[in-house]
Amino acid sequence: SPHQHNVTSFSAMVVATITLEAFAGMWINAFIICALCIGWIRKKILNSNKKILLFLGCSRFCSVCISWVYSFLSIIYPNYLYVHPILQLVVFFQTFFIYSDLWISACLCVFYCIKIANFRNSCFICLKAKIDRIVPWLLLGSGILALAISIIAYNIADKPHCNNPNSTGQGNFVKGNIKMDKHFFPSFFLAGFEYAASFMAVASSAVFLLFSLWRHKCKMQTNSMKNLSMEGHMRAMKSILSFLVMYSINFVCLVLKMVYVTKEGSHMTFLIVVFQYAFPAVHSLILIFSNPKLEMTLLKIL
Repeated sequence: SPHQHNVTSFSAMVVATITLEAFAGMWINAFIICALCIGWIRKKILNSNKKILLFLGCSRFCSVCISWVYSFLSIIYPNYLYVHPILQLVVFFQTFFIYSDLWISACLCVFYCIKIANFRNSCFICLKAKIDRIVPWLLLGSGILALAISIIAYNIADKPHCNNPNSTGQGNFVKGNIKMDKHFFPSFFLAGFEYAASFMAVASSAVFLLFSLWRHKCKMQTNSMKNLSMEGHMRAMKSILSFLVMYSINFVCLVLKMVYVTKEGSHMTFLIVVFQYAFPAVHSLILIFSNPKLEMTLLKIL
């Protein structure tokens, strides 16, 4: 096809890898959305935990889908992507759903910490009593923060085309990327702040929750409680620890992506992209197997 870019073997490998990861991620998150919606229709009610999971599943499904479309077009059919306003719209929606995923994931960890952990602090007890009313506001705040950075991303993507309206080909867009570098730096502060703030929320929530569960486990050992309760707490601790490890790696990848943002041909960029496509699928699987009802439904389907 005259519109198709010359695809190297490395590019073909990249497309094949991210396609497999993207479809796995979309399937897993579509399962979460469908299972929660069916339960919602049957029971006519959706608790706070399921609300967060539903919004997280939706944001991840859309994020993976749009990111795959962007990657596929940029490698195989760049002439269809690098035209005004298609590139700007794709970047806007991709950024919005990626940051929604980031903040809603942080909300989920904070929710688990407040709901499960036991501390005698009066502020913490007050939060525990009001957490169900706070959740909708946390989700709204996540959307607003994601919208703020996506508007900035749209403006950044728009600037090369404002400077060079004929930059619709692959070669011209590379030149456009060089011009665009100077426009990246003002937005890096906000992007870095959102990465760091969401990571700190996840890390602190996970540490507090692990500490609370560990303390409770020690009390049960002292009081010779049943082994079944001990096993339940150990499973919860392993699940939270896996959340923390996954988020830590994802945070490092997000920071590295900012560093390698203009080096699209590098192998480091490929490794970052591979992990970032794997993260929504792997973390969503952990969430499914941490939820007995979702786990049972998934095993029935399989």
